[in-house]
Amino acid sequence: MIEDFPLNIEYLRSAERINLKKTIKFEPMIITTSRPYFAPFPGFFYQVHLSDIFVILDDVQFPRGTTWITRNRFKNDQGTWWMTIPVWKKGRGLQHINDVRICREGRWAHKYLTGLKHAYAHAPYLADHLQFLNSIFAAGSDRLIDLNLAIIRHIMLNLAVDTEIRRLSELNIELTGDPLLIEICRYFNASAYLAPGAAARHLNADLFEKAGIELISVDLPSPVYPQLWAKFIPDLSAFDLLLNCGPKAREIMLPE
Repeated sequence: MIEDFPLNIEYLRSAERINLKKTIKFEPMIITTSRPYFAPFPGFFYQVHLSDIFVILDDVQFPRGTTWITRNRFKNDQGTWWMTIPVWKKGRGLQHINDVRICREGRWAHKYLTGLKHAYAHAPYLADHLQFLNSIFAAGSDRLIDLNLAIIRHIMLNLAVDTEIRRLSELNIELTGDPLLIEICRYFNASAYLAPGAAARHLNADLFEKAGIELISVDLPSPVYPQLWAKFIPDLSAFDLLLNCGPKAREIMLPE
């Protein structure tokens, strides 16, 4: 495992962490979870980096409305450029994320791939990722979860984030809400659950305390880095960071 952040209080600044090392006698198992978002922003991978095990919530309900599971933001000469993966919804009722199928009709895959190549033609590290980009937009699996997980793994690899990934569908846990998260921690004998600050505020801290699980809130960083096309736009897909900054992307992602 990556050991940059061995403590269970990751949201603290470096100096505070160093002082606390003297008082912590063990390293807790830290779990974090997330839905499998499409080409997530850098803060997503910072959250994963801080954890020992990252559980993808693939066996929960797929939202009926607009969702980050099928769309994210990139950047071109016009500014923010949205990319949305079309999926089959009509007549399928409530679906779990791992049941959602990509609609392969039309030329959207060719359009998006061409758009990426044009938008990032002058990005210093586009060539490093072209083979992967070509492969994910080729006609392959029609499962949305396969596409999103392939992208998440590729970005983790290039950010040197080696946190173990597990899928909820593998764990045979049939709960929802806070009890689901607590049971995931119990499954792995974890003593801490890490959640982004915005999400942590909606969790029942008392339930976690009664279960003997520390609830950790972490503020996800929004790194600033060299971008193409004039004014900087924060929190784009992490691909924007990788294509522009290459090997320095990890260093940029991690706050000082």
